[in-house]
Amino acid sequence: MEFTISKLDLVRELGLSQGVVERRTTIPILSNILIEASQDRITLTATDLELGIRCGCTAQVKKPGSGTVPAKRLLDYVRLLPDADIQLKFGDNQWVSIVCGRSRTRIAGMSRESYPELPEMSEKIADIPAAMLASMIGQTIFSISNEESRFTLNGALLVLKPDSIVMVATDGHRLAMVEHPYAIGGGGVYRALLPRKAMTEILKLAGEAGEGANFQFAATENHLFFQLGDRLLLSRKLTGNFPDYDRVLPKDQPHLITLPVEELRAAIERVAQFSDDRSHAVRMKMAPGELTIHSTLADTGESEETMGAVYDGPEVEIGFNAHYMLEFLRANGEPQVSFLFKDSASAGEMRPAGEDLKYNYRYVIMPMRI
Repeated sequence: MEFTISKLDLVRELGLSQGVVERRTTIPILSNILIEASQDRITLTATDLELGIRCGCTAQVKKPGSGTVPAKRLLDYVRLLPDADIQLKFGDNQWVSIVCGRSRTRIAGMSRESYPELPEMSEKIADIPAAMLASMIGQTIFSISNEESRFTLNGALLVLKPDSIVMVATDGHRLAMVEHPYAIGGGGVYRALLPRKAMTEILKLAGEAGEGANFQFAATENHLFFQLGDRLLLSRKLTGNFPDYDRVLPKDQPHLITLPVEELRAAIERVAQFSDDRSHAVRMKMAPGELTIHSTLADTGESEETMGAVYDGPEVEIGFNAHYMLEFLRANGEPQVSFLFKDSASAGEMRPAGEDLKYNYRYVIMPMRI
């Protein structure tokens, strides 16, 4: 196999594969990227057996063929080359010769025969706007559990309804749910558990997409497929039963306080400097017309912030994890936030505040004893 390609094109496509390639693996071929050349195009494929990506770009193909080469080493080297055309030639001994200007390099590859085959994409279920899906991931991914033993919580629940798309993530201490109205069509509801790693790669693909681009979404019994133009991301589904999020969402929250997002975020960040390193607990005291945030760190110091708020209910004090609150405030795209609650022993809920919101975004946090 032999071809010539623009450095910028090769770096761009190789970069998309880096999050998929398995660097610490007992299967050496998974550290490599598969390169296939035919006609006037090359196709790059990377997989860790759970996640796979296939992308490509135009090239001047002198001799078609295929081969594999260490993905990280190739990208790290090509990035350092000048912005010019690069010639790659794969020999019969699986070594790859790279020529760019006066630079000449050889890298040891591996045979294409031992590279795993990716499953083929099935029939499309729906078109999902790339910007919408990326936004939903950004509003939920931080709530995914980091405990590997709770594998059903190591991703987000994706629900396609005839008239909306829902994404939910939880780690047992908090839950983020976002729903966007969107006409999927059909009469049924499709549900799947999407792993965190796949969500991260979807964000990268969406960031490369143009305005108005759509993911073509498809699924088989074991895999999910996201096609965006010439790029295809596929992921194994997570197995197991995701919690019934409708039962977790609070039904009775008689009190509501509305606050400016940036002021609240800055206040919590300052007060949290004096919270416990493990619990990150701060006290939230709601009183008519104001909110007081307080934390104390034994033998170190304490901090308190008071800010004006739209609230006329009873005085209530609740403990919350400051990091949990900050992650929502950074993901929330509105200037105002509403905080809904019942009492100091019940879960609190944060939502974007505004009359013209075209989506439903709810974030439930369990209280803490302080």
